[in-house]
Amino acid sequence: MLKLDRDASGVVSITLDRPEAKNALSGALVAKLAETLTALAADATVRAILLTGSGSVFCAGADIGEMRAAGAATPEQNEADSRRFAGMLETLERQPHPTIAIVNGAAYGGAVGVIAACDIALAARSARLALSEVRLGLVPAMISPYVIRAIGARQARRWFLTGEAMDAATAERIGLVHQVVDDAALPAAASALVDALLAGAPSAQGEVKRLVRHATGRSDAADAAMLGETTRWIARVRAGDEAREGLTAFLERRKPGWMRGE
Repeated sequence: MLKLDRDASGVVSITLDRPEAKNALSGALVAKLAETLTALAADATVRAILLTGSGSVFCAGADIGEMRAAGAATPEQNEADSRRFAGMLETLERQPHPTIAIVNGAAYGGAVGVIAACDIALAARSARLALSEVRLGLVPAMISPYVIRAIGARQARRWFLTGEAMDAATAERIGLVHQVVDDAALPAAASALVDALLAGAPSAQGEVKRLVRHATGRSDAADAAMLGETTRWIARVRAGDEAREGLTAFLERRKPGWMRGE
């Protein structure tokens, strides 16, 4: 599910590796990613972390079958499932080392939150991104703090409400990714970013990340409160009738009832 590579300079590459499921974020993959990120955070020899997907897809977002099952579970189980994903995002954003999302292909739903939680995002020109939750009867609750920080409230309203896919150039224009390059140039562009990061002092970079949080008025208490609220929010919505219909319709490859006029 997860490939881990490390070079001599301390640059760690993490590859989401569920090609049969378009690298969807199953519960097991989320747990493995969180465990890996926690271990890397404690390793002072790490200089940078690169996160990408195997094959031609970055990540299809949450595992739809598991999402539907969680919505039908008890409220406590549903919320616990949501909290695991929210905790992984927080662990990613709070990494002391610089993080780069290498968006090598499609990224949907929760995958966009993963991209926004990284410090830097580099995308292939062919990549398509979508905050598609509303089309499944859901809301992008747990990823919303990260995405809104990246693109602002005005852009978030537009893309959260429509669920449309955007091309990489649009993602760059609204601030979701920092740089777009031709697909063949993606490895070289990633290497150039790594070189730029390695030119900086590692402790100073960690201080920069903490400084940005402080300068934007964030605190541990406020972040913890937001995590709890967004976790409860998605658990509540996921258990509702629209989410049940939307997720079932997706798995059955049909239009949901609200599109059929039912």
